Amino acid sequence: MSAYKTVFFIIGILLIILGLFMLVPYGVQIFYQENSHSFLASSFVTILIGGLLVLANLQEKNELSLKQTFLFTTFSWLSIAIFGSIPFLLANIEVSISDAFFESMSGITTTGSTIITNLDNTPKSILIWRALMQWLGGVGIIVMAIIVLPLLKVGGMQLFRVESSDKPEKILPRTTHLGLTIFSTYSILTLMCVVSYHLAGMKAFDSVAHAMTTIATGGFSTHNESIGFFKNPNIEIIATLFIILGSIPFITYLKFIKGNKKIFFDDVQIKGLIYLFIACILIMLIYLTLNNKEILIIDKLRIASFNVISILSGTGYVTNDFSLWGKFPLIFFLFLMFIGGCAGSTACGIKIFRFQLLFLFIRNQIKKLMYPNSVFPIKYNNQKISDDYISSIIIFIFTYLFIFVLIAMLLSLTGIDFLTAISGAATSISNVGPGLGEVIGPNGNFKSIPDTAKWILSFGMLLGRLELFAVLILFFPSFWRN
Repeated sequence: MSAYKTVFFIIGILLIILGLFMLVPYGVQIFYQENSHSFLASSFVTILIGGLLVLANLQEKNELSLKQTFLFTTFSWLSIAIFGSIPFLLANIEVSISDAFFESMSGITTTGSTIITNLDNTPKSILIWRALMQWLGGVGIIVMAIIVLPLLKVGGMQLFRVESSDKPEKILPRTTHLGLTIFSTYSILTLMCVVSYHLAGMKAFDSVAHAMTTIATGGFSTHNESIGFFKNPNIEIIATLFIILGSIPFITYLKFIKGNKKIFFDDVQIKGLIYLFIACILIMLIYLTLNNKEILIIDKLRIASFNVISILSGTGYVTNDFSLWGKFPLIFFLFLMFIGGCAGSTACGIKIFRFQLLFLFIRNQIKKLMYPNSVFPIKYNNQKISDDYISSIIIFIFTYLFIFVLIAMLLSLTGIDFLTAISGAATSISNVGPGLGEVIGPNGNFKSIPDTAKWILSFGMLLGRLELFAVLILFFPSFWRN
């Protein structure tokens, strides 16, 4: 195990950081006079284990090989999910081990699926911990997407490699520098969201909790009715705006800070996301107009915009039960779950750039059929795209859909109904949040589904969040051979 000392050393540091963040909800317990020390105990255990891992794996030089990087990517997120579940077990909310792990994994992967049935009466410390888990997961996946995943060449993510990140051993120093810049930007956006929510009418606690889950495009709320609880159009507009900001690649924020003032208008991925938002909103607006004559057109536009952007980005906030709108919205939103936002953002799903490159590839193949002797190079964001990029993206999309079908089949074996199995598989691998139907739909939750289904969905969340192959490679025996 000496070959993996660096992996366990870094995981130990991450657990110490996680344990320190547990003191935040402990402060909330004290402030709201909750008669519990669950977070203090959780913090102690987490910091202790993290400290032991650090001390046991100290060495003069910490470097990560490519093999170790794959291992670290999966094990770090799994470890945080495990230790993040401890407060749920110690709190007085009557959850099983399966429930606690499911809630924790849903939080750290910014999925937003929940097993808690009565959020309105849940202790404030638990509510803020759920929000904090999603906030940490959001900034964590940004760092992974910008530094680690491009290095691993996962599903075309190498397109977004930053300068000097072409060698595994350079991960650690670059993570420190870039991580601080990303964290600062992420925190500023969160603070802006807090202030905006509060000015719009949210109480201070709700503002903080929802701001963290909004920027993280996570979707955890402090109320059973989600954003619909507030019945405030201004809050819906603010949520929509900051969800979009969270769905934009954070590398563009870094480039903007460095002086590239036109980056938001020049980036192909961002333009694709905005065009997709507009198209999908118009489709839903037309549907609502044709099927509901009572609501004003301006309200229909707000409702369509909020729900489309929330689902497409993988946030999962709801204002009302869209499953009651008819059959078309169910199919439409199920399709949107798979798309997701931009690579390098907090958004989930397949990602916009993969669909854009797939379209360019199809168009290129049609041109070759028409003009067999001509050469048509594919360019994306002024980069020439090789066949290797295209191949990795096609393989990724195929694998994504295959795993979706596999998860749905496994869920059906646990005894749940067809719609719950299909939408549950989609929500887990796409990290969206609520599913479709009466059980796990916008007005339901995942508490009643079998424990086996919860473990399957938890694994699906991890797969979806880490772009599939970063996890799947660990199941190949050849990976573990020297």
